[in-house]
Amino acid sequence: MGFGLGLIHYIPLLAYLGFPVMCVISLAGRPLWALCYVIPFLPYRSMRDHFNEYPLGEHALAILILAVIAGAIIHGKRLPSSRLYLIWLVIGVYLYLSMWVGVANGISPAPLWTSDSNFATWKECMLVPLVFVATTLAVEDRKSIKMIIIFTAITLLIIDRSCILEAVNRSWAAFDETKRDRGPLVWGANLTAAYLVQFAMFIWGVLQFVKGKKYKIIGFSTIAASFFALLYTFSRGGYLAALFGIFILGILKDRKLLIVLGLFLLTWRTVVPTAVRERIEMTKNLTGELDASAQQRVELWKESWQSIKESPVIGKGYATFQYGQHAANLKDSHNLYVKVWVETGIVGLAMVLILLEQMVSMGYRLFRRGSDSVYRGLGLGLLLATCCSIVANFFGDRWNFIEISGPMWVLAGTAVRAIHLKALEPETQATPVHTSSPIMSVIRT
Repeated sequence: MGFGLGLIHYIPLLAYLGFPVMCVISLAGRPLWALCYVIPFLPYRSMRDHFNEYPLGEHALAILILAVIAGAIIHGKRLPSSRLYLIWLVIGVYLYLSMWVGVANGISPAPLWTSDSNFATWKECMLVPLVFVATTLAVEDRKSIKMIIIFTAITLLIIDRSCILEAVNRSWAAFDETKRDRGPLVWGANLTAAYLVQFAMFIWGVLQFVKGKKYKIIGFSTIAASFFALLYTFSRGGYLAALFGIFILGILKDRKLLIVLGLFLLTWRTVVPTAVRERIEMTKNLTGELDASAQQRVELWKESWQSIKESPVIGKGYATFQYGQHAANLKDSHNLYVKVWVETGIVGLAMVLILLEQMVSMGYRLFRRGSDSVYRGLGLGLLLATCCSIVANFFGDRWNFIEISGPMWVLAGTAVRAIHLKALEPETQATPVHTSSPIMSVIRT
């Protein structure tokens, strides 16, 4: 037992050593393997933080993503057609220029080095489109799409496990803020909740087109674990996002869920744990006043509206909200759309809405028009995850964190490739596509 516990301390080191190994593998011609290795580490920030103790550990994720792109290009892989590349390029340039608006307004420092927090924020944000590009390059066929779905589910299980282990070690007879852990994503319970609901709904969408009983059992067990973990994040925004995701799934695919959802809304007080019920009901007290957390958000939004009126078109500058003095000394607006409008104006807000629209459109297109069950499941899953993201972002920034946006754009990149493959089906369906992946060799199409 002691020997086993001792080995646990070496897990971060072994995980870190996997990054240079995967860089070599990618450059040698297997970028998909390296991408699959990346997927679990995108949300698992608490594990990646251990890498900081080792050489270049802080940059290990970025280096491997660049290695995936380089390996794919070196071996002749090409990007499928998508307007998202140009959209992301425009966004990246606009956000960088927007930071200089903050400099001109005397709010933030010049964004020149990673030691400047605004530049560091921009650099991490730009890692997201690199994840997207790496995915569209590395994913080439139907079987590699299945690999991405499988590794997404495995990653969700890893996060579920971490969350549940934290939850079961506490008493849940009553709610208090000290029971809200920072979680494996590190950024707090609310971000963890958004991740759990988005990817649980993604898996639920995929399962609508899975026929194998064994895979359905594994999939629904993963969803159940995710919703159990979600309960004990005590995130009201996460709860609403889950309800909305189930509602959309009910409308699009399984009408029985609408009945179940209606019954739940009528009986939830008797169904959910006491601590969860207390968390939801504390939003307002008996006199109708908001609790401290909700009231702080209202104050932030009122304050933000004044800032928006001063510069509605281009905003005060990207990544400047963190430098101001706000209600309760908070450094975030607790609403993505408000934050984006304050910092980058209506121009920046339009860009975010365009990205969300593109993700919804791709998902719906694959779901409705796909002839292949894998593509349709991917499409429905992406659509549901994006719908949950739209709701969750009303309660805080769930967009500008690689831990949650990175995995979302892996799915978006996979969807771009699936749309490309779907368009080629009449020309290539007579020519089977082979893969040397040992994982997929055991999966029946």
